[in-house]
Parts: sequence; structure tokens; C-alpha cells
Amino acid sequence: MNLPNKLSLLRIILIPVTMLFMLPISIYGWEPAGWNSFIAEHGMLVAAIVFIIASLTDFFDGQIARRCNLITDLGKFLDSLADKMLVIAVLIAFVALGRISPWFLAIIVLREFMVTGIRLVASSKGVVMAAKMIGKIKTTTQMIAIIYLLFEPTICKLAGLDYYEALENTSGVIIVGDILFLICVIMTIVSGLDYLFKNLNYFKEAT
Repeated sequence: MNLPNKLSLLRIILIPVTMLFMLPISIYGWEPAGWNSFIAEHGMLVAAIVFIIASLTDFFDGQIARRCNLITDLGKFLDSLADKMLVIAVLIAFVALGRISPWFLAIIVLREFMVTGIRLVASSKGVVMAAKMIGKIKTTTQMIAIIYLLFEPTICKLAGLDYYEALENTSGVIIVGDILFLICVIMTIVSGLDYLFKNLNYFKEAT
């Protein structure tokens, strides 16, 4: 396995690590008080750092693959899969924390299912679809929004605000996060429609 593919696998491995620092542990009533206290106080900051590292692997695996001529069908698949798994897993955690609406998560997940379906139809024709530029822009807006949301508790603390009170009162820090996330949802819809309309020919050929 080449280096870009290893970086994609590393991104997948870092997913549960990110979620571990986002969510308090509660297993059938067992809740480690010390750990959950640490998570409540510092978890999001640690999760943000891990998420940034994971996001950087997305940048470097593509750069290395192109410069060293290591682009493979497996690499295209792993790169796309790792991006989807990372984003969706973290957004599920945000839904569990009550930070984002499950409706927005549903839009993002359904878009990914639709694009995956298009790729499956294309692969049946012998075509392996790499990520398009609009898809990369969508992923970038998602990464930016998620990184900001992960840093929100720290930003609130630096601004002298209580994070949960800021959420309840929809302070300026929270509004910025809402706007960034709304942008990424819009780009998710736009990129999904772009994939659909530009690849309708595969469905016409399949009928």
C-alpha cells in the first residue's frame, strides 16, 4: 500500500479518536466522572486538534499522489470514503450534543448516498470517478465549519462567555458557526445536484 493510501487509512483511524474527545462516555449507566469532566472542560479543543490533523492528511495524500504519480483506483475510493466517514461521524456527534439540526445531517448523508450510488452505476460501466472540484470545495466548507464548531467552546472561553449560555442565547460566536455550517450545507446540496445532472447519462444507459 502506498503512502497516500496509508494517509487515507490514518484519517479513518482518527475518526473514533475525534469522537472520543467530543462525547462523554455513558455505557449502560456507567459514566467515568473524571474522564467526562475532562471532556466537558477540554474535550472539544483536543477533538479540534485531532480533526485538523485528520483533515491535513486529506491535503497531503492528494498532493503526494499527484506529485509521485501514485494515483490508483483504490486511492480514489479510500480518499472519498475517508472524507465522508470523517465528516458524517463528527456531525453525528454534534447532533448528539444538540449543536446542529438532524435535518441538516440528513441532507448531508443523503447527498453522500446519492453520489455513492452514481459512482456505483459509473463503476459498472468501468469508470472510477475521482472527486470533482466542486466536491472538493464542498469538503473544504465542511471542514472549515466543523473546525469552527469544535473551537466554539474555546472561543467562548476566551471571550469570557459560558458556552452553554452562548448556545441558549445565540451569541455572536454561535451565529458565526451557524452561518459557516449553513454555507457547507448549501455547498453540499449544490455539489450533489452537480453530480446528479452531469451523470444522468449513466442512468439513461442503465435503463
